[in-house]
Amino acid sequence: MASFASLCPHESFTHQLKRLPTLSPPLKLTRVSHSHRRMLQFPSAAMKATVTKGMIAETQSYKESAFQFEEYMAEMAERVNQALDDSVPLRHPLKIHEAMRYSLLAGGKRVRPILCIASCELVGGDPVAAHPIACALEMIHTMSLIHDDLPCMDNDDFRRGMPTNHKAFGEETAVLAGDALLSLAFEHVATRSTGVSADRVVRVIAELGKCVGSDGLVGGQIVDIASAGKQIELSELEYIHLHKTAILLEASVVCGAIMGGGMAPDIERLRKYARYIGLLFQVVDDILDVTKSSEELGKTAGKDLATDKATYPKLMGIDKAKEFADALVAQAHKELDYYDFAKAAPLYHFADYIAYRQN
Repeated sequence: MASFASLCPHESFTHQLKRLPTLSPPLKLTRVSHSHRRMLQFPSAAMKATVTKGMIAETQSYKESAFQFEEYMAEMAERVNQALDDSVPLRHPLKIHEAMRYSLLAGGKRVRPILCIASCELVGGDPVAAHPIACALEMIHTMSLIHDDLPCMDNDDFRRGMPTNHKAFGEETAVLAGDALLSLAFEHVATRSTGVSADRVVRVIAELGKCVGSDGLVGGQIVDIASAGKQIELSELEYIHLHKTAILLEASVVCGAIMGGGMAPDIERLRKYARYIGLLFQVVDDILDVTKSSEELGKTAGKDLATDKATYPKLMGIDKAKEFADALVAQAHKELDYYDFAKAAPLYHFADYIAYRQN
């Protein structure tokens, strides 16, 4: 097998170290030490930010706003679930469509499609225009879960409190169900997108292709496999998760902004926001894996520890990993400063939701 260095040519990342901020109440974030700041890295010099008193005041404002995030999530998830149900009707060959629906409709928080719709609305777009791409993103996410659970990958038996796809339908069908969902995602965007220009549709298809390919999810996954059983640096772990996990959240936010007619500055701001919450998602996931039970998570807990997998708690310690999560929340909030609170409220709350989720 090729060496890790040959699979992970991102040395420039390690030379672009930026200080991550701490934030005083109301978020009650802990203070990040100077040495810890030096450890934390991001792939773009443009992602540097500082926390100001104004930001703290604005954070207080959105916290005290009347926006009902839980109601918003429930309503949006119901819409997404209905759209997903309609997108994969049962038909011949019955077994493959049953397998596709089994994982696609197995619940979940629908974070990616809701982020897509929220970013579309933020830039002034019609949320309906983002529905096809939102469904496509969930199809791709589901594909990644099906394949990730396979015995040749993470070898998980449970997902969302249910037997994984290969346990329910067999490995051969699980592989094909994932493949079919990936293909359907692109078809769905191309054939169901209405009310937007062809240029926007082409741009989101390109964004999808990049996020799932060798420069995205697949790239992160192969480097993750290559690092198994090895001692890796924090920068290498960051590369894995910016590509394996964060990239699909980034595509969700960016595609929504494109479909909503967002201008280049909007897309760049939201791309940065998405990278922060994407990395945050993985840091929190790693923390939950060692602090929660399988019943609480709806999947096998302690799997990373049992397989000696590199995680943020393992490389940084649990307390430092929590500090890192706090800092990422602050950075994500900072990228939303440009926008009106009423329009940006879902994305502000999303960052906190990802940071403080319990499963």
